[in-house]
Amino acid sequence: MRIAGFVLAFSAFLAASAWGQAPSAAEMKTFTSSKEITALIAKAKSQRKQDQPLVALPILRLAPYGANLEYRAAVGPAAVHEKEAELFYVIDGGATLITGGKLVNEKRTNAENLTGSGIEDGHSQAVSKGDFIIVPENTPHWFSSINGTIVLMSMHVPRH
Repeated sequence: MRIAGFVLAFSAFLAASAWGQAPSAAEMKTFTSSKEITALIAKAKSQRKQDQPLVALPILRLAPYGANLEYRAAVGPAAVHEKEAELFYVIDGGATLITGGKLVNEKRTNAENLTGSGIEDGHSQAVSKGDFIIVPENTPHWFSSINGTIVLMSMHVPRH
């Protein structure tokens, strides 16, 4: 029931965001079944290289928005998205998410994103299947430990 409510709210958000626009078929994928999610998880697992912390595959798309499946089996870099909030839904697994604080060894990856090797003085939160998280723009965030694997739905939401 919780997932159904999320899907309904997410669909309404996408519809409201795209009001007045007519996206092309290439820009749209507005439904993904649970069977397709299971197949995406298997595909991400098979594509992952041993030292690769993350494999991301598209779930839904309604330009300019996209929801991705993230298959994480190892700790990756910390991040800051300067102009986008990031929404996560934990599909399966668990991890420790650190938000806030300051990036360690900060580097600019592009005009709107920073990465680092970790976070100092952030807030640590255990996350697991069924949890929802939204990370505001300009907020460092990092999955500092992964309990085996974690599978997420992630979506970047422009805020400016």
